[in-house]
Amino acid sequence: MPLTNAQYDQILHQYEERQRSRRREVESRRERVYKSIPDYRRLENETASLSVAQGKKLLAGDESALQSLRSSLADLREKRKRLLVAAGFSADYLEPPFVCPDCQDTGYRDGTKCHCFKQAEISLLYEQSGISEMLHHNNFSLLSYEYHTGEDLARFEKAVETCKDFVKNFDSDYHNLFFYGTVGTGKSFLSGCVAKELISTGHAVIYFSATGLFDLLSNVAFDSNSREERKSAYADLYQCDLLIIDDLGTELTNQFTASQLFSLLNERGIGKKAVIISTNLSLRELQDRYSDRIFSRITSNFKVCKLTGPDIRMYQKRQQSRK
Repeated sequence: MPLTNAQYDQILHQYEERQRSRRREVESRRERVYKSIPDYRRLENETASLSVAQGKKLLAGDESALQSLRSSLADLREKRKRLLVAAGFSADYLEPPFVCPDCQDTGYRDGTKCHCFKQAEISLLYEQSGISEMLHHNNFSLLSYEYHTGEDLARFEKAVETCKDFVKNFDSDYHNLFFYGTVGTGKSFLSGCVAKELISTGHAVIYFSATGLFDLLSNVAFDSNSREERKSAYADLYQCDLLIIDDLGTELTNQFTASQLFSLLNERGIGKKAVIISTNLSLRELQDRYSDRIFSRITSNFKVCKLTGPDIRMYQKRQQSRK
């Protein structure tokens, strides 16, 4: 999902503020220099006068004027630097560093987005996704197989490989993931791993607990004064590159939530927009709780991964209490 105009303007505003801040800093430093070095202002004025005089000569046809100007300006530049150093300033004191020297805080290099602008986009997507804090704890760098054994380990290893393939082929192969199984076996963790990898490459990922998702949809659906909020919420949910619905089944299930879930899955399927769902429900419980068409949509259009084993969170808490 590309940035909205408002989000794009937000980033541009940050660059404008950087430039204004630097200009203010230059002016502040220049005033300090003028107070400390009276001759510095004279040399600056001399530089300006010389440029005007040599410019007139150049326009009059004096072909040597340009080379003479370059030589004279270089000489004056060196004199100003020597004055600065002699007064205890650095030679580049009036040239404070840019936040990004590559684009000089414009956000663009040679007409294309600078790496710092792209990073700003990614940071905004992190903030927008609602999973910034979660990704500190759920990512492939923290992946461990020590909590699983036997068949549980085999299932977890298979799910990890499925997630890595999902990330690797995300832009070329549309598919969805469905994690189900017992509590605390790594379903949310793997969703976070995928989210972190995709957000880091500039993809728009939005995370919701099932409860949070349906609360949002209920609020915007039944509030007659929230037309713009509804429009924005639906646009994000339907258009983001990846939507993660965590803990499906923890919400209050009724006809409204079932119809909203089907509509969301259907619209995202039409648009080839990926979804990851995790749940503690069994497949039978999923079918009993939701309509047959939702069950059919998930089992036929999602890669299904079953995770089993001990509750990792409880195991970690017990380990911590023993230390």
